[in-house]
Amino acid sequence: MFKEINGLPGHILVIHAAVVFVPLLALLASAYGLVPRWRPRLGWAVAILAVVTPVITWVATESGEAFEEFLKGKGYPPELLAKIEEHSGYGDRTLWVTLGLAVAALLLLALTSGRVRAPRLPSWVTWLLTGVIVVLSGFALVYVYLTGDTGAASVWGNTL
Repeated sequence: MFKEINGLPGHILVIHAAVVFVPLLALLASAYGLVPRWRPRLGWAVAILAVVTPVITWVATESGEAFEEFLKGKGYPPELLAKIEEHSGYGDRTLWVTLGLAVAALLLLALTSGRVRAPRLPSWVTWLLTGVIVVLSGFALVYVYLTGDTGAASVWGNTL
């Protein structure tokens, strides 16, 4: 299912969406929590990104797994396959951190938007959740970078 899109490796096409959407979610969710006056303007974007980004990241990891299996079947050298395995590990971590970030962002939206009936919570809960979002955002940015860097290194090596 994730191996090819119109004859091209699906992973190569999908990863670009993840490289854009993960940082967008990280930055907008952090801004939503840190700057309360921006919440009315950012809420809809954070909600959409919190739903779409984990799906895109999951598709990127699944297409990567399919691509990795394809390469293993072609007899690529073990050192290249080791680089791809490292890249795959970073991709898996990116998926889990992105999923946690999305859940935290949706929870913050639910608590602050006024659209969900929730008991009145102390303000420190909102700030604690914002802190969690900022930390997860930092991890998401680091892991999306490491994933992309190891992926590029496995393809291009030191030729750049």
